[in-house]
Amino acid sequence: MTEIVTLAEPFRALFYAPYYLAEVRGAFARQGLEVRMETAGTTVLAAEAVFSGRADVAWSGPMRVMQHRAADPASPITAFCAVIMRDPFLVVGRAPREGLHLAELPLMRLGLVTEVPTPVWCLANAVAKAGGQKLKDRSGGTMAQNMARLLDGTLDAIQVFEPFAAEAEAAGASVWYAQAEAGLMAYSSLYARQETLTERREAMRGMVRALSETLDWLARADAAEVAALLEPYFPDVPPEIRMRAVARYRDVGLWGDGPRFPRAAFDALGEAMLRAKTLPHLPAFEICVDEAVVEEALA
Repeated sequence: MTEIVTLAEPFRALFYAPYYLAEVRGAFARQGLEVRMETAGTTVLAAEAVFSGRADVAWSGPMRVMQHRAADPASPITAFCAVIMRDPFLVVGRAPREGLHLAELPLMRLGLVTEVPTPVWCLANAVAKAGGQKLKDRSGGTMAQNMARLLDGTLDAIQVFEPFAAEAEAAGASVWYAQAEAGLMAYSSLYARQETLTERREAMRGMVRALSETLDWLARADAAEVAALLEPYFPDVPPEIRMRAVARYRDVGLWGDGPRFPRAAFDALGEAMLRAKTLPHLPAFEICVDEAVVEEALA
């Protein structure tokens, strides 16, 4: 018997590839699940869909669960099933550059991401640990606007995700730094209300198994095959750009970790959030993350 699960997608992004691939390759269906993916539009709206019951589960940054649990330890939302435990954002400059020191970035005309906060917190933390001053956004634009300003010489460097980086390279720019190089970082997992995790346990285990299967396949798959499978989700991205973007994310190990949630990734995100003063304190890993459902699924 097929069980329906409504899954809230915060917004469309190539680094979320494992979720799309689990759908298009039939991994969810093999677990007896009919996953209805609905695009919320923002991470805030995805969370609202889970809180209101319009969605059974969502994917997003564990930062949201951490903020809710820090404010209220009895908050009903809980993260589970790690999918992306490295930062997918990149720093792109106008021309090739070797030996970038992160402490140099605050001295440049830098266009930071404005659409979402987590990559800025993570980059600011890495720059501070490298001895740099506070990062300043010199643009306030979207990633698309900042790329145009980079190419016309208004900005020295920008912070983007794929496929913006691959598109910038095709126009003569160069990737200076992949934020994934900083190491483990809790970037994207599933999350649901605790009552959903309890009452629909087998469906949630099925979600874990489907994503575990997908991550295992993705670790071995050819970049061209992956890029082709993602075409329905990114029809406006040229095939060569899509393949370059996929290959880069494969090379930096973005999808190299399984569904178990590394505590080190949780702590690294907590450190960045505390430095950014977006957490009053770091809540306990055990109240934010349900690892038991993952172990049950993989047993």
